[in-house]
Amino acid sequence: MSNYSAHIEKSEISGMPTVAFEGRIITIDTVADTDKAVKALSNETFLGIDTETRPSFRKGVQHEVSLIQLSTADTCFLIRLNRVGIPDSLISLLENQEITKIGLSLHDDYQALCRRREFKAGGFFDLQKHVGEFGIEEKSLQKIFAIVFGKRISKSQQLTNWENDVLTDKQKLYAATDAWACLEIYNRLEQTK
Repeated sequence: MSNYSAHIEKSEISGMPTVAFEGRIITIDTVADTDKAVKALSNETFLGIDTETRPSFRKGVQHEVSLIQLSTADTCFLIRLNRVGIPDSLISLLENQEITKIGLSLHDDYQALCRRREFKAGGFFDLQKHVGEFGIEEKSLQKIFAIVFGKRISKSQQLTNWENDVLTDKQKLYAATDAWACLEIYNRLEQTK
């Protein structure tokens, strides 16, 4: 059995030191650069994955997924799907069973991606299902990260416009941190097995 708490309060998290991704963040907004990114990532065994969608503040209005983040331990690619769609190279990566793509609530991300372009998810690994084996009952990335590491990741950019002409440095860091954090949680839990 693990030493992890099942639950954590928001008030506990607010007092924790904040941590963010410290590696290279590469923003991709052409198909050619997407192909290069996929080539670089296809040597990896494990990737953190997340998506961002422009928020809608009107009932019944839903935007297409704007961004997919794919992270290694030291590099995160932010692929702007609102600019490149989902090119063939990215489909091949998302369908590749040999590369484990670790994320949170991946069913939702998968459905959102499929609204842009259909594909068969390969090697998708949902942390929400996995953390229960360690006694963690929380479902949010921020809470799971706080339980596992005793540190806080910021969620302040969550409801920003992911289709802005230029993503701000804060948006890029937020997006990269989310994908990287999934990979970090997975690695730490594997070490404690």
